[in-house]
Order: sequence, then structure tokens, then C-alpha cells
Amino acid sequence: MSYLKFDKNLMINLEQSLPKEMLRTNKSGAYHCTTIVGCNTRKQHGLLVIPIPEMDDKAHVLLSSLDESVIQHGAPFNLGLHQYGDGVFSPNGHKYIREFNCENVPVMTFRVGGVILTKEKVFISHENRILIKYTLKEAHSDTFLRFRPFLAFRNANDLCIQNDRINTEIKRVENGIATCLYEGYPELYMQFNKPVEWVNDGHWYNGIEYVKDKVRGIPYKEDLWVPGYFELPIKKGESIIFSASTFECDPRDFEKIYDKELESRTCRTSFFNCLKNSAKQFYLKNDKGMYIMAGYPWYNVRGRDELIALPGCTLGINHEEDYHEILATFLKALRRYIDTGETDRTIGEIDLPDIPLWTIWAIQQYRKNKDINICKERYGEDVRYLIEAIRHGKIKNLRLEENGLLSSEGDKSPVTWLSASINGKPIIPRSGYILEFNALWYNAVKFLSSLLEHDQAEEGYKGDLDVLAEKIKESFIATFLNDYGYLYDYVNGTYTDLEVRPNMAIAIGLDYSPLDRRQRKKVLDLCTRELLTPKGLRSLSPKSYAYHPEYLGDPIQREYAVHQGPARPWLFGFYADAYFKVFGVSGLSFIERMLIGYEDEMTEGCIGSLSEMYDGNPPFTGRGAVSTAKNVGEILRTLKTVKEMNKLLTAQTD
Repeated sequence: MSYLKFDKNLMINLEQSLPKEMLRTNKSGAYHCTTIVGCNTRKQHGLLVIPIPEMDDKAHVLLSSLDESVIQHGAPFNLGLHQYGDGVFSPNGHKYIREFNCENVPVMTFRVGGVILTKEKVFISHENRILIKYTLKEAHSDTFLRFRPFLAFRNANDLCIQNDRINTEIKRVENGIATCLYEGYPELYMQFNKPVEWVNDGHWYNGIEYVKDKVRGIPYKEDLWVPGYFELPIKKGESIIFSASTFECDPRDFEKIYDKELESRTCRTSFFNCLKNSAKQFYLKNDKGMYIMAGYPWYNVRGRDELIALPGCTLGINHEEDYHEILATFLKALRRYIDTGETDRTIGEIDLPDIPLWTIWAIQQYRKNKDINICKERYGEDVRYLIEAIRHGKIKNLRLEENGLLSSEGDKSPVTWLSASINGKPIIPRSGYILEFNALWYNAVKFLSSLLEHDQAEEGYKGDLDVLAEKIKESFIATFLNDYGYLYDYVNGTYTDLEVRPNMAIAIGLDYSPLDRRQRKKVLDLCTRELLTPKGLRSLSPKSYAYHPEYLGDPIQREYAVHQGPARPWLFGFYADAYFKVFGVSGLSFIERMLIGYEDEMTEGCIGSLSEMYDGNPPFTGRGAVSTAKNVGEILRTLKTVKEMNKLLTAQTD
């Protein structure tokens, strides 16, 4: 039985099927995203959504959808599905769906009377191109297929409104057409692997609604241009392949390219394989280097997110070379920024003060499964460079104080991952001594010291680091550890923030923590009681007057709620690390049980992936971006840790 398989009863029930989304990317920034029934529910949904660097750094929807119709005896049966006003769906193609299977590639099976038709989709790696394969499994009379392309040609965050500025010109190409609605956009080529009839029949389809956007309190209605339709016969047992791309293709190669792409897929037959497949969807490779996208469908590359996601999305799936290539691209950009102040065009937020600290953490994860000398030879100089850049005040808005701690100003603009703001002003103005900054700082200094162990030439420098680490440790405990046994979230002058937040899990989950085992356990116990959910750690304790568990409402309401309660799966990676540090292998069964909560999500939200956040209260519904790199990465890293702990347990019992 397939791991990701949905039957007729679920598919025809739109209340159950519409919330389930699917995502495929080309690992170069383009993607295809929609619901499992093919009805777009967000403005970012589309069959072919691509970046256009010549225009901006945003994604653009070219081909919104493709309505297929099965024609027998002159009667068309439309398999498409769109939502209009007052909850009206037209056509109602979902009623013909018999099964959706996404084990390898998305495969939808339709039944129209005696006709059984399958539809498979693959996004071609590193090309702005999607292939859709239709196979007629059963038919008792002559059968034709008709295809109506719904065109948008717009920014993925905008909407299209009927206008007279569109270019309606159609260019005939081999087995298809090419068109471009607006100046500045690339041409969209739509072709088949066999001759096809094209009928010019241009119409606007007005008032298509996106229910997810409606719920979010943002514009949600648009008009799409349909220039006409394709029509061609299909025989029983025959497969027809449709291609949508930004360049003209050779139809004779469609089948070969489709099969080759199919061979490279990771079959999603397990929890691990789902996350592995999802991790690779975040890869972005271009002529500047290799990166990890923060998430889909609306995030680009963001420095902190990339670093947190990096170990799990590469080392966690045994893609070590990808780890090195992505990190090399990042280190080059980071050094350039530190040395010259020049930010990177692709990597957003590289100028935030904690970026060097997260970079060292990401390097430290490589060290865990490598000989220390290998790590030192490859990245030792980078770690030292970043430590010294911090010590000598070369990192903007990061100051090393006399007591060894780092301070940062975040009252005017956000500097931490708790970055919600209204009109640019932080909702949570974390300033002064910030908890995770200083935990990462202590960890970084201790890590560099460990790389210099047994290096006599560096004995003096190592001694200097050890003195600094001891100073940081003493100041950290004096500053953050309170009488209640947990850690202040930030301390700014005489102000101590008493809110119980998950940053303390980061502080106790790092390899080198300023806290001893007893202190770690007290903090861990509080995290377990007040923050832990089956979908990650809450961003704020329910005991707080500001607790808001659901990311709902209009944009301002959601911005206020985003860090005041919803849970984040990526924080569970640090919680699990802390749990193993306190309980050792005896903590295995508990962590394995908690991982079930994430496995349950493989058939919810964006199938096979993890959403950006989850409600802090039951039923812990997924919200925000449908697929998020740091969540996938940290759960993969935790799975890897669990595997290693199981090996250790086996060795102990032998």
C-alpha cells in the first residue's frame, strides 16, 4: 500500500481534500503547487510558477492551471475544478476522481463512465518546465481529450484583473503554441508529444476565488485569460505528454525526459523518505552557487533559515557534497558582507547580527560525524574568522561587552527570529542581552577551542578562548538564570523579560551549554510542561496573558499572533538534543513517540512536508507557508540523532 494515497471518498469530499496541498520544484526556484484535487486555493498556486530575475526577485505565475475534458460521442466531461463566489465550484471535475497517489510522482486517476484516465506530473530539474502525462487505461469507444490553459502572467503575490492590455497573439510551434500576455515576461510554450489541433477561442474567466487568501483577509478574486483549447484523439493504452515551459522543446524527447526524471525521484514510502524528498525540493542552484530556499510558496533564501535547515536537509539525508557546496556559497557571501558591507542579492537577511553564530552552529553539525581534524582542516579557519570578527566588533549590531556577553539593539527593528513587526516596529522588542545569541556565542567559543585541542602551536590562543568561555559562562548564568529555574528571554539594562519562550530550549540543546546537567533539567522540565506540543515548541507559554495560539485573522492580527503561541517544529530539534543530554539513551522512547506527531503531518497540509507553524492548542492545525525548510531540516536531523542513539543503545546492551 502506498504511503501517500487518497481514495475516492476523500477526494470527492472537498472539505477534506481542499486543505491538502502538493508541491514540486525544479531546484532552481520554479515550482508547481496546488491542492490534491487540482483546485487552486491560494494566489501563489499554479502549474508553472517561475522566478524572472530580469524583472525582480519574486516568483511569477505563468500557467495557473490546465482544464482537461474527456470527450466521447461528442459529449465533453470537464475534469477541472475552480471556486467562484458563494462557494460555487465549476466545473466539478473532482467527482470523477477515483484515486490520488503521490508515492513517486503525483498520479490522479479519473473515471468517466467507461473511461479510466490517469494523470501524472513531473517538474524537470533545473528547467522552467513541467510535464504532464495522460494515459488512457480503459475506453470502449473513440475518445478525445481537450485542454484549456488558464493564463495569469503575474507576480505570485498579486492578482490578475480583466484588462485590454494583454497580448492575445498566438504563435504556432511544433505540436503546440507559444504566447506571452505582457511585455517583459518570457514566452510560454505549450506542446504535446504528438500533433494536436489548436482552436482560438479567447475568453476571460472572471471571479475565480482563492479561499485560503479569503480566510487570510487579503484580496482573493481574480480573472484569468483562456486563449483557446487543444484537442486530440487518444487510444486505449496510449500515453500523451503535455509540456509547459519557457522555451521551445522537441516533442520527440518528451517521453525520454519524463522517464529520466522519474528515475531520479525518491519514492515517498516512509516518513524519512517523505522528508528527504521534501528537503531536496528546497534546493536552489544557479550561476551564483547553491542555496536552500526558506520555504514555499512565498519565501526566498533567508540567511538564518538556510543555516538552521542546512545540516538536516543535506547531512541528514546523506548529501554531504550538497552541504559543502551550499555552505561554501554562504561563507563567500558572509565574508564579503563582513569585509565590505556588501549584502548578497540571493541570500536575504545576511546582515542580521546572529548570522555568524548560526553559521558556526551549522559547521559544528558537520563535525559530529567527522574526525575533528577533517572538520578543522576544512572549516577551522572559517570558524576562527567569525569568532574574531565578533570579538573585534566587525559584526553590525553585535557588541562584545566587558562581561563576555553579546548585546544587540532590537527595539527599532527586529534582529532575532521573533521578527514580527507592525510598520517596521518589532512587536517583541528583544534588545540588550538576547538569550539564544549568548548561548550560541558560548557554544561557538567552546567549539573553536575543541578544534584546537592537542594543537601545540595554538596552545596560547586556545587558552585565551578558554578564559573567554569561562567569563561568558559566569555572566550567562548571572544574567539569564532566574530564581524560578528557567532563563530570561532577554535582559535589557534593568529589564528582565519573564516570558517563557522556546529560546531556552536552544540554550540547553547546544553541544556546549553554560548550564550544568541539573540546571538543564530544570529548564527542560519547564519546556516540557509549558511549551511542548506534538508539532513542536510553542513560541510562548499558554500561561502568558499575551498567549495567542492561532495564526488567524487579517494580516495585522496574524502578525501579532505569529510569535505569541503557535508551535514551530524546528525548535523540537533543540529540545530533542537537550532531552538526550539530560536523559541519554533512556530518553529514546519518549523522543520517538513525539516524532509520531510530525509523521502524522505527512498526509496533512502540504503532503509529505511540514508547514511553517502549527496552532499552539489542539488540533494543532498547520498554518503559514505550506512547506518550510528549517522544520523539515531539524526533524531530519533529529531522526538522524535518534538513529545514532539507537546504535548506541544496541552497543550498550550487546
